[in-house]
Amino acid sequence: MKSFNGKVAAITGAASGMGRTLALQLAKEGCHVSISDVDTKGLAETVKLVKAAAPNVKVTSQQLDVSNREAMYAWADQTAKDHGKVNLIFNNAGVAYATPVEHIDYDKFEWIMGINFWGVVYGTKAFLPHLKASGEGHIINTSSLFGLCAQPTQSTYNSTKFAVRGFTESLRQELDMMNCGVSATSVHPGGIKTAIARKSVASPEIEEFTGADSEQGKEFFEKFFITSAEKAADIILKAVKGNKRRVLVGPDAVAMDAMVRTLPETYQAIIVGQMKKMRDKQIARKKRKAAEKQTQSA
Repeated sequence: MKSFNGKVAAITGAASGMGRTLALQLAKEGCHVSISDVDTKGLAETVKLVKAAAPNVKVTSQQLDVSNREAMYAWADQTAKDHGKVNLIFNNAGVAYATPVEHIDYDKFEWIMGINFWGVVYGTKAFLPHLKASGEGHIINTSSLFGLCAQPTQSTYNSTKFAVRGFTESLRQELDMMNCGVSATSVHPGGIKTAIARKSVASPEIEEFTGADSEQGKEFFEKFFITSAEKAADIILKAVKGNKRRVLVGPDAVAMDAMVRTLPETYQAIIVGQMKKMRDKQIARKKRKAAEKQTQSA
C-alpha cells in the first residue's frame, strides 16, 4: 500500500497515545478513519483533533471493549457500512499488568489476555473479510519489545505480546500464500511516551524485584519511554507502505532485538544482573531517606 489517500483505516485504542497519533497522521494523508476505545472522553477528543487537522476526512467513532467478540464484529460491519469499505485495521489497544508469576491473579491474567491477545484475534478475523473485499488491505497488529524478549514481573504481558507476534507472523505467511490483496505487519514498540505505564495494573509483590512499590515502579518504567507517539506512528506507517513483516519502533527495540538475536540465552542473565543493580540502588535510596527522616525528627 503505497498511499493512504482515499483509504479507510480502523484503529483500536484511539483515545490516546499511539492510536490517537496514528489516526491524526493517517487523516493528514487523506485517509478516512473509524476509531474505537473504551474511553469515550478521550475518543471524543481524538475525533475533534482529527476533524481540525483534516476537515475533508470522514471520521467515525465507537466505544468498544476489544475483548468483546460480538462488539468487535459489530464495529467492523458498521465501519464498512459507514465508510463503504475498510482497507486497514490497526489492532493497537493494549494494557499492562506487572506481577511475579508466583502472585499472578487469574482474573487479571484473563483480563490482559482478553485485551492484548484476543482483541487482536477478534479484530483480525472481524475485519479480514472487509479487507479482502476492498481489494487492497493491511492488518497491523501491535506486539511489543516484550514480544521479542522476556522480563521479570512481565510474564503476563510477555505472554500476550509473544502470542501476538506468533499469530501475526503465521497470518502474514498465510496471506502471502493466498495472494488475496491483504498483508500483515507485526509492530514491536519499545518505550513509547504514552500513558500505558501510568494506567497499568501492578501487584504489590513487584517490590521484591524492583525495590519500589507499584506507583514508584510505574515512574521507574516511564523513564525508559524515549520515543514519542508521533515518531512511533511515523515509523509504523512507513513500514505499512513498505509492506514490512516486522517493524521495530525506537532505538531500544532495535538494540534489544539485536541483543536477543546475538545472545539468545545470555540476554536473560544480563537483564537479571541489571535489574538486581537497580533494585539494590532503589533499596539503598529508601534506606537513606528513612535515615535522613529519622535524623530530622530527632
